[in-house]
Amino acid sequence: MTESGASGETADRRAPALVGRGFRPAVVAGLGRACHPGPTVAVTALVTALAAASGRDAAGCVLVAVAVLTGQLSVGWCNDALDAGRDAAVGRTAKPIVAGLVSARTVFAAAIVALVLCVPLSLACGLAAGAVHLIAVAAAWAYNLVLKATALSWLPYATGFGAVPVFVAAGLPGRPWPAWWAVAAAALLGCGAHLANVLPDITADVATGVRGWPQRLGPGRVRALIPLPLLAASALLVLAPPGAPSVLGWAGLAAVTLFGAAGLLLAGRSPKAPFAAAIVCAAVDVVLLVATGTGITSR
Repeated sequence: MTESGASGETADRRAPALVGRGFRPAVVAGLGRACHPGPTVAVTALVTALAAASGRDAAGCVLVAVAVLTGQLSVGWCNDALDAGRDAAVGRTAKPIVAGLVSARTVFAAAIVALVLCVPLSLACGLAAGAVHLIAVAAAWAYNLVLKATALSWLPYATGFGAVPVFVAAGLPGRPWPAWWAVAAAALLGCGAHLANVLPDITADVATGVRGWPQRLGPGRVRALIPLPLLAASALLVLAPPGAPSVLGWAGLAAVTLFGAAGLLLAGRSPKAPFAAAIVCAAVDVVLLVATGTGITSR
């Protein structure tokens, strides 16, 4: 759910001056790729599924989906716009700004528009819920702008993911509170997602001066560490709720163990495998949350 760094001026000079030419197909395609479509769709879908499981009606779920989508779009576009200079410096030609599909200025403008839209859409989910969601989005922007290159790079991920159960619960009648273990599990998932997301780019990040938590650990330690917060999150969801764990709970814990190990073993063949495994583990954990009543309790 997220990047600070050099401005996009270098990439703007290299890319064609697309600003002001309207939304040509190349610009639309560039914006689509620059928003980090995989994580954006995955996070939006998972939060919306949790909202539906918590008892929101169809209109409420649509509102949650649109609010989360605009927030994720703003974060993804901000990330690519701010990282454009570094991406160009290390030759990341798969990035749409570096490839010349769209300028960093256009991408950053799109990020601002999405952020502005996110505010009323979030508050429409309920004032308390909207405030929580906007705090999560602000944490992601803080990562992009400042914290990515610090030892606290994990904090926005823990904050953003940990806020999800609170956001979902706060929008329900009576504003119930999620169980502590649901919040802790979501925060752990965020830490795991951070490690998995950064792993493929650690070497290039270090070369361009980014020294966040994963970069300080190094690729080997990050690769070995990724499954731990994912397993810890799942263990909380299975073992912390009152009563004996269900068969579904044990099956979910086994699935997370399997996918976490697969992501670790396949990291050598595909640097993106750990992140894909983290998304699957997050989906399994949403199922576990649903099975335990989403962890929402009365205040």
